[in-house]
Amino acid sequence: MPVDTVRFETAEAFLDATGPFLEAREPEHMLTLGVVGSHQATGSWPAGSALVAAVADDQVVATAVWTPPWNVILSEIDDDRAIDALAGALAADALGGVHAPAEHADAFARAWCLPAGATPVPGMGQRIYALETVLPARAVPGRMRHVRPGDRPILVDWMLGFDEEAMGGEAGRLDIEGFVDALIDPGGPAGFVWEDGAPVSMCRATGATPHGIRISAVYTPPGMRRRGYASALVAAVSQAELDRGRRWCFLFTDLSNPTSNHIYQAIGYRPVRDIAMFRFDPA
Repeated sequence: MPVDTVRFETAEAFLDATGPFLEAREPEHMLTLGVVGSHQATGSWPAGSALVAAVADDQVVATAVWTPPWNVILSEIDDDRAIDALAGALAADALGGVHAPAEHADAFARAWCLPAGATPVPGMGQRIYALETVLPARAVPGRMRHVRPGDRPILVDWMLGFDEEAMGGEAGRLDIEGFVDALIDPGGPAGFVWEDGAPVSMCRATGATPHGIRISAVYTPPGMRRRGYASALVAAVSQAELDRGRRWCFLFTDLSNPTSNHIYQAIGYRPVRDIAMFRFDPA
């Protein structure tokens, strides 16, 4: 049987068709489930985005989710033919890059870039981690608390630093300020700081999946690092999310950063799978 593709107009229709495939490997698909689920909760899907499933013999074998300007997100690939099928289905979309399982990212990048005349450029390698039980972090002074409106100036500065270090300056100041405003908004993603007299580290909990949530934007300014603040904050936020009834907490790490990969494992995060990213440079 050939591999066909189906493009969906709404997050709800996409999840109705692909939910069993994605949820069977929820940690691996936490980014897809979190991104699509967030839009489903608001009842809207951004114009110009893409929700695509690859189907063989009436079974979903892969998905692709794209919300510009971010990279297209590929799921696990259960049939290698789905790579070319998805690249073809997205040929008319102005993709800027791909975020995919490490063994499939290069093949998709080449399949999409060749007809487009673009050049695939390798980017950051990442690792997905999942946690079900928090291991106690070493005691550090201070406490976790939710972000407050008065934190806005320092959070903007920190997120600019995070964007530069982790994303290569991809977001830009306007997007950063909107990101911080969403953290402060009680209806937005949950933002947290570790406070030791003053805020010294930050993170957020976002992208809820059916049984978990992703911890992201973990940042400690350079002068406050190596004191255990980030470990204490992530451990405390993770425990709070588990206490709310979630089965898992998830996060991504930069594979080239041994420090972050070590500290998260020390508080109970376990590796799930490696992810590769490519940027698509236009001709």
